[in-house]
Order: sequence, then structure tokens, then C-alpha cells
Amino acid sequence: MARITLQTLESAPVESRPGLETAQKNSGFLPNLLAVLANAPVALEAYQTLSAITARGTLTPLEREVVQLVAATTHGCTFCVAGHTALSRNKVKMAEPVLQALRDRNIDVIEDPRLLALARFTSQVIATRARVPEAQLRNFIDAGFTEGQVMEVITGVGLATICNFANNLAQTPVNPELQAYAWDAQ
Repeated sequence: MARITLQTLESAPVESRPGLETAQKNSGFLPNLLAVLANAPVALEAYQTLSAITARGTLTPLEREVVQLVAATTHGCTFCVAGHTALSRNKVKMAEPVLQALRDRNIDVIEDPRLLALARFTSQVIATRARVPEAQLRNFIDAGFTEGQVMEVITGVGLATICNFANNLAQTPVNPELQAYAWDAQ
């Protein structure tokens, strides 16, 4: 049971309704994350706007999902891990060993050097609050990423922080549509 009201299209503040309608149309259901964020129209708008902005970046959809899964598992967000597992598996077709390594918080077994560098860098950004050691930053750049993509990772972590923290605070339940992708933070 959520500690914060799960808004519906009918109960949400008027300013939140267009964002909820779009989300429901796009996914076929109303994700409980958005039902929580809808309590504050500015929170919902911030999440949806930043999500759209990150989608315009140069990180691929697969790379953006790596960032989101590292953040969600690090922050212990069961809702976001389930949601990003669904996206990773069904939309971006992430290789199952990579997805499992991210869900298990065992990123060092990722065999793709670029994705490994991205997962490690994202983890360092979160752990150090972006005071990433020079060697780790160099490893990320040497893996073929740009300084612009350094900032895109920061932006992705910012996006993840909004939803991870909102879900953790609200204790947002995983929608039935995402139950097959459930994750235990233990």
C-alpha cells in the first residue's frame, strides 16, 4: 500500500491530467509512479519533461537504460527496476546477461566494454555525488564516450533520482502489468 495517494485520471489535480492521459495512452495503463507524482503537477511535469529531454540525447536507448537500472538498483527502487526491466527486455532488447548483471548489482561481469564502462561510471557518479576519480572519468572517455555524454549520465541520474526517491518515499506498489519484472531490493 502506497504511503502517498495514487491519483487517477479523475482524482488528479487538473494540471496533472494531461500528463497522465498521455502516459496511459502510451503504455496502455497508468504507471503507479506517475500516479504518485501527479499529486504535485510540477513533480509530474519535471519527470516527464526531463525524460523527454534525455531521450533526445546521444546516449542510445540501451545506454540510457543502463544508467536507469544502475540508479534504480543503487537506490533500491523496486518500482523503477521493474519498469526499466520491462523496457530493457521488451523495447531496447538488452542482452539478458547484461540485464541480469544490472539487476543483481554485479556490473563487473558485463562483458561489453562500453556498457561496463557506462555502468561503472554511473555507479561512481552516484556513490561519489559526481566527485568521480580522474581515473574513472578517463576510463569512461577511453571507452568511447564524450564529455557531453558525461553530462548526459548526470542528467539521467537526475531523472532517476526524481522517480527513485518518489517511489521509495511513497512505497509505490508495482503495477500488475509490471509484476513479471518485479525485483527485491535485498
